[in-house]
Amino acid sequence: MTTGGDHSPPFRRPQAKHVLLLGLMAALPAVTSDIYLPSLPEVGRDLGATTTAVQLTMTGVLVGSGVGMLVVGPLSDWLGRRRPVLIGVGVHVVISVLCAFTPGIEVLIALRVVQGFFNAAATVVALAVIRDLFSGADASSLLSRLMLVIGIAPLLAPTVGGLIASVAGWRAVFLALAAFGVALWLVVYRRLPETLPPERRRERGMRPALRGYATLLRDRHFVAVAVLPGLSMSVLMSYVVGSPFVLREGYGLSANQFALVFAVNGVALVGAAQINAALVRRVAPIRILRVALPLALGCAGVLLAVALTEAGGLLGLLAVLWVLLGLLQFLPPNASAIALSRHGEMAGTAAAFIGALQTGIAGTVSPLVGVLGGDAPAMAVVMVGSAAVALLVLALATPAYRRDGWPLL
Repeated sequence: MTTGGDHSPPFRRPQAKHVLLLGLMAALPAVTSDIYLPSLPEVGRDLGATTTAVQLTMTGVLVGSGVGMLVVGPLSDWLGRRRPVLIGVGVHVVISVLCAFTPGIEVLIALRVVQGFFNAAATVVALAVIRDLFSGADASSLLSRLMLVIGIAPLLAPTVGGLIASVAGWRAVFLALAAFGVALWLVVYRRLPETLPPERRRERGMRPALRGYATLLRDRHFVAVAVLPGLSMSVLMSYVVGSPFVLREGYGLSANQFALVFAVNGVALVGAAQINAALVRRVAPIRILRVALPLALGCAGVLLAVALTEAGGLLGLLAVLWVLLGLLQFLPPNASAIALSRHGEMAGTAAAFIGALQTGIAGTVSPLVGVLGGDAPAMAVVMVGSAAVALLVLALATPAYRRDGWPLL
């Protein structure tokens, strides 16, 4: 259900232009992370850093993004959607250039946190624009369709980043990120309309923002569902931060072989997202959640068993991982759509809350892969733990598994 004061979205069906534009915005954090993945071992050697420290340059982006979303969300509800995203992407360009000339791992980690903070504007505004224009199954469908664009990042970004690093070194990868940011800024400036008219904007200032977050926190069902994308992303980010070391150092894959594996797994992400986009037209998002989440937990358990026993070798590990990554794509779009539908009158603040939990939880949990040893069992243990907590939240903190639980969602 939605709370009072909601406004009906002006369009009935998402169009290709919405998918492409919002997908490019939402893909900025994915591109920022994935283009850099093949270079992680080289960064550690060049800067004399440990595996855990190098992984912090990945998870630092998530932590910064979580904080940034909490700030950008309310700003977008009273400033409108365009200004925050243009400022955020502009700063992303500057930080990317600074990362290319970083003198040490500590500075790089700090810059990546700042980069995540300002990247948050693109993600928050993309989610808020979806809620401005669409609702219900249309919103969930569009969120899934965005994965087609976002999925290009794991398909292409590591390959592009690996090629750039092999020719010009890992620092040049950040210059490529700056170039991508410039292109995105120009597309947003020319193509993103203002979807929040002045009469629908909220009162400016910190007090209204805090009141908005207090309202969200009082809705325990909203909070419970808003946690699920973060726990799902923890499973995904455990793979992202652990795979360069598991596959390259543990199984001896080259940078190009690793990029190929990452691309194949990207196919699972994109394909499952498109299946979900079609499925939500016939099946309620909550019903998809309550089936997909137990399946994901079971698959993570199989992955842990394979990692511990080395059954099937590398091929066995990759096969189970491919299925698990596909199942994950049925979780965040549906959970986010349900959560956003409850507070459409402050879509920016709600989107920020969801996004902050998503990146904050993932940024906190995924470094455990390095702490536990950085090998395949460590990666699988963190995945199992995240999926188990997600299922407990869905089962105990929401009416999802009750006979009359959220029949319309």
